[in-house]
Amino acid sequence: MSADGTTDALFALSAEDLARLDAIREALLDPSPRRIGRLDQWGLADEYEIYAEIGQYSEVSLTMADGTVLDASLSVPKNLAPGQACPAVVLPAPLIGIGHRAYLGMITRWTQGGYVVLAYSQRGLAKSTGEIHVAGPQDVADATEVINWLVAQDGVDPDRIGFFGASYGAGTSLLAAAQDRRIKAVAGTSAWADLFASLYENGTRHVAAFEALVKLFGEDRCSPEFREIIQKIRANTIDDEVREFARVRSPRTYLSQYNDSNTAILLTTTWHETIFSVPAVIDFHNNLTSPKTLLVQVGDHGNPELPGLAGLIAKPTAMAYRWMDHHLGGTAGDGESPRFDVRSEQMFQPLSDFRHAAWDDFVLPKKRFHLADAAAGQSDGRLVEGDAAAGWTRSVKATGTGTDIVVAPQLVQTGLSERLGLPHTYKTAEIDRGLAAVFTTAPLAQSWLIQGDLELRLTVTPQQADATIVAYLLENNPVTNRANIITSAPYTFTAEQAGRATTVTFPLQPAHYPVQRGRQLQLVIDTHDPFFTYDNATTPVFTIDITSPTGAESYLDIPLHPAE
Repeated sequence: MSADGTTDALFALSAEDLARLDAIREALLDPSPRRIGRLDQWGLADEYEIYAEIGQYSEVSLTMADGTVLDASLSVPKNLAPGQACPAVVLPAPLIGIGHRAYLGMITRWTQGGYVVLAYSQRGLAKSTGEIHVAGPQDVADATEVINWLVAQDGVDPDRIGFFGASYGAGTSLLAAAQDRRIKAVAGTSAWADLFASLYENGTRHVAAFEALVKLFGEDRCSPEFREIIQKIRANTIDDEVREFARVRSPRTYLSQYNDSNTAILLTTTWHETIFSVPAVIDFHNNLTSPKTLLVQVGDHGNPELPGLAGLIAKPTAMAYRWMDHHLGGTAGDGESPRFDVRSEQMFQPLSDFRHAAWDDFVLPKKRFHLADAAAGQSDGRLVEGDAAAGWTRSVKATGTGTDIVVAPQLVQTGLSERLGLPHTYKTAEIDRGLAAVFTTAPLAQSWLIQGDLELRLTVTPQQADATIVAYLLENNPVTNRANIITSAPYTFTAEQAGRATTVTFPLQPAHYPVQRGRQLQLVIDTHDPFFTYDNATTPVFTIDITSPTGAESYLDIPLHPAE
């Protein structure tokens, strides 16, 4: 749901979801038998009868120093002993039209665990006034004022404060913790670590994600500074102002603050995340020396935690309850201690659960596949082990539109289908070889596992400035010529590189992907994807040559090992 109430949010809620949240809110505000009885249709009446005995919910308005009013809610445990102080958890809202009410399903769990809970919508979102600053310094200052208000309430322990947030709320939580040492623990789901890397990868704008976020914010609610940045990104004017805007809004800018204050940080992301940079989240996690854990799951932005936000079972929220209990002393979780490690799911197996002490322990050694010319009688190039293959050239045309191979046909929703066991399939026989170069392995004689970081080296001669290539690695079924996407990455060449052979080496998104016996690994190098670049049918057609010169042979490094 967007800021104006339409149902196109990254955290999309159905009419049923919204009806349930409305009924929960009414029962919290008026815990009468009639209101609570409405929750019977979702099997929630007993839970809210218990809450009515032990908790008190109210909706409050928090006025900031500049007069901006933040829409918020407060839940406090009842019947505290004189002088008793509780831990507190603050929940900045995700980017959704209902703002902080997205967390209503979590209120009872937190409160029954002995927490004071304050959820709020950042300025410019939902019913909060003011302009949107995108988790900027003003939003961080607001978070400090929110904490000031909270610790002034009865029963709040100022030394036991944590922040939980999803998506936009995760970013706000992390950035607030960098500046306010009263925040002892953070749990951020679908978090970002580097805003610039999320918007601009290998010289390439993530235009689909960017435009989706702008639509959800609503340009009319954005600050003048943010509106200027929006226009610069649309115009591909990536200057120092854009970089600085992103830098101050990137948690990894403040790595030393988290480490110095020993802030406990739990992060979650997804393998096919289309909104925020997964490598940046991993890098940020790796460089934290404070208590930390990382969860990477099947799906896309916001998919895995949605059930948990609704009060159901989900790994991200279950981990968050344990995390806060361990660091703040509450009892919202299941009594188990958190683990300080890397936790992951294999693709298409959301019930899988793999644990490694650190990211370096998760990553498997790479196997090098050389890009080679086609075998006799074949049209596609090959991915082969052994000696490097030099001396070939593949030419593709850039026309302003591309093939049917794309990062994701739909932001967020394609990943949700993957999580439900319904991945999008690509018809590889229908790939227009005039628009894309294709390199394929022989059918694999056994099952393999891809686990870790991938890297691609190519020598490319673009005949025009700002030419973009997009590399996709697919798992192809040679019987049906249908494939699933494993990973991808773009690369855009500068004006100075036009007409010149340029060797580039760049990472693809990390993966945890089981490859079935008999399948092929297939590398597709395309010239356009609407996820990265705007469709432009008026662009002059030009050629991009992909080559493999001696001494700089093209290759793809894959952490590929036999499946156990």
